Formats: sequence, C-alpha cells, structure tokens
Amino acid sequence: MDERYIRNLGALTEQECALLRTKTVFVAGCGGLGGYLIEMLLRLGIGTIRAADGDAFEASNLNRQLLSSPSSLGRSKVEAAAMRAALVNPDVRFVPIPAFVTEENAAELIRDCSVVLDALDNIHARRILARACAQARIPLVHGAICGWSAQAAVVMPGDDLIDRIYPDGVSITSKASLSFTPPFCAALQVALCARLLTGRPLETGRLYMADLLDMEMASLF
Repeated sequence: MDERYIRNLGALTEQECALLRTKTVFVAGCGGLGGYLIEMLLRLGIGTIRAADGDAFEASNLNRQLLSSPSSLGRSKVEAAAMRAALVNPDVRFVPIPAFVTEENAAELIRDCSVVLDALDNIHARRILARACAQARIPLVHGAICGWSAQAAVVMPGDDLIDRIYPDGVSITSKASLSFTPPFCAALQVALCARLLTGRPLETGRLYMADLLDMEMASLF
C-alpha cells in the first residue's frame, strides 16, 4: 500500500482505500467550499477529481477561500485548484473545467462520476445540478454555508430534498462567510462522500445542520 495513505488505515480498510482510487468525484465550484472539498479529496486518495468553476479570485475571497492569496487575485479558480492538486497529490488525476454549471453543460460535467459534490453559491445552479444528478442516477452531496452556519445532505436520485431545502420563492439574502465555516462544511460533505464511495451504511434524505456560534447540531426531514 502507498505509504501516503497508511494513516487512513484503522478508519478505512486497505480494500476501501484501493476502492477510492477507482472512483471519480465531481466538484461543482472551486471557491470557499470547493477549495476545501478538493483538498480533502486529494488527501483522502480519490482516483479522479473533476472540478468546474468559471470564476476568478477577488479580494473578498481572501478571508475564507483556501485556494486564494493576494498573488492569485484575478486568476481562474479552477486553474488554481489544478495547481494545488499537482502540489498536494500528483497521483490524483485532476480535471479542471473553467465553466459554470448550466442547463446546457450539467449532464456532460457529471458524466461517469461516482458522486457529485455541491459547492455552489446560488439556488438556481443547485437546482440544475440536482436535476442532472437525478437524471444520471448519481448521488449528490449538498453543502452550503452562511456566517456561523453550515449544512450538508446526501441527495439520492429520485429524492426531492433540494426542492424541500430551497422551495420556490426562497432566496439567499446574506453573503456572510467566516474562515472556519467552509472547512467544517467540507468535512461533513467529504465524510458523507467517503461513506457513499466505500458502500458504508448511510441514512440519506436528511439535512444535517450545524450552528457553530451556539455549538448545536440538528437534522431535518
């Protein structure tokens, strides 16, 4: 076994580590959540990571986005993710796609993926991604943050969980985001992803919510 993954053992079996090397995961978004999702997937030992983002870094990203730095301002987020992937784990096949998730490209972006991770920042794109995953029969691991709060959920094909989380008429009014909320949410999402990929028992259709200000966790649905 590759020594890089030795400390996975005990929490994961050697067979599970080998299984992860055969999997392809798609990350939608390379910003606050996406940067940490990619970092954790790289270190976990996923075989192929495909990531898409059409955005570039700006100064307001510096308070929380792992892939951002003063020298990266104006640079493509997905290009920065590719550079980070080559630095952290060059054995992982990283496929950068400089594009936003749209109705036109969603199906192609997630084609042949094992799991899709949602690191998007708007409801419209989340609904598009959820529909594409349902049609392709691919599990979606949703994640979102706001201020001190984080939420994550596994959405299986045929589940309308995204529509229940974001019913018609709801909107996101706050853009607050702290440095520690994205990695916390990303950890929840990657843990759920790892359980999906290794076939471990997992309760789906639940929204896990964390309030890091009051240190409370709850689940809905």
